[in-house]
Amino acid sequence: MGKHFETEILHSEKKKTRNIKSKVTPIYQTSAFVFQDLEELEGYYHGNGQYLYSRTANPNTDELAEAVARLEGAPDGVAASSGLAAILAGVLAVVKSGDHIVAADDLYGGSFHMLKAELHDLGIETTFVSFSNPDLIEKSIQSNTKLLYTESITNPLLRVEDLEVVVEIAQKNNLYTLVDNTFATPYHLKPFTLGIDLVAHSATKYIGGHSDITAGVLVGKTELIEKAKAKVVNLGANVSPFEAWLTTRGLKTLALRMEKQSRNALQLAKAFLENPYIRKVYYPFDVKDDGYGAMVTIELEKNKVDVEEFFRSLGWIKIAPTLAGVETSVSHPLITSHRALPKEAAESLGITKEVVRISVGIEHVEDIIGQFNQAIEQALHH
Repeated sequence: MGKHFETEILHSEKKKTRNIKSKVTPIYQTSAFVFQDLEELEGYYHGNGQYLYSRTANPNTDELAEAVARLEGAPDGVAASSGLAAILAGVLAVVKSGDHIVAADDLYGGSFHMLKAELHDLGIETTFVSFSNPDLIEKSIQSNTKLLYTESITNPLLRVEDLEVVVEIAQKNNLYTLVDNTFATPYHLKPFTLGIDLVAHSATKYIGGHSDITAGVLVGKTELIEKAKAKVVNLGANVSPFEAWLTTRGLKTLALRMEKQSRNALQLAKAFLENPYIRKVYYPFDVKDDGYGAMVTIELEKNKVDVEEFFRSLGWIKIAPTLAGVETSVSHPLITSHRALPKEAAESLGITKEVVRISVGIEHVEDIIGQFNQAIEQALHH
């Protein structure tokens, strides 16, 4: 060891492995891992070591992927930098230039845009159809179709997908399936156990649960996840160790949060049914007695409620372009999540200026209901 100050300041820390039994996995906040010699380095490439460089793998990102895979009942998973990155890795694990996808027409706007525009530029075509109609799905399948893509609970109109039908069509036509399970979470639904090949999550939402990370997770069949891992690595779509650590921490309370938030959402949706100034309430009322998901979408009465005044009158309820934090928040799909949808597509789905998407939090439900009623009251045309 050199005796000069500049050398000692870098190398004075003790890097010996210690027998420290931490209750929680430490944050491996490192970009690279070190080797004793060239033989050990070469051994990594022959499967004798787990970690080389944090873009390719890191204990924290592995822990997150494995935890979500386990909850979904899947054998393997990969963590990515966002939900869209996880979806992209899943899509590219199955399709390539010249291939075709059949997707639900009522998807999250970001997914819709990625499939319609970005993948189109890569030579991958997508046909969007109503997955409520199995015949339309069948009729849209072409000789080069490889994948059926949908969401378990759609964003923002909360249609519950019949995944058994999707699996049946896929198996009959020798296609793969990819489902975004962000809204349902594995607390409510495990699509892989129903025969879906790949399941994606925007872990930014309920997996993390606290609006303080951006991450995605893809789980599914081992051979497909191996391909997806290569896409995440080679396209630079990895999530950072610290983000993965925070997401894993949030995941531990998923059951507690989803139980409370889903129950609150069901009660809020039922209260909205009694409100004469709400034209339509979107919520999967009949799936579970204690609520199915924590999202509620409403359509305000066009000629009775001033939408802009409604948003101004929400008080402690935050306006946010995202969802799934522990605090109740609202978004305006037409100008945020579904802004990329062509006007005619939004209109045909019923995504209008009056549609409000609500992410229900863990506050006392009477306070949530009261605040929304007050905002509607203040926004009435008099």
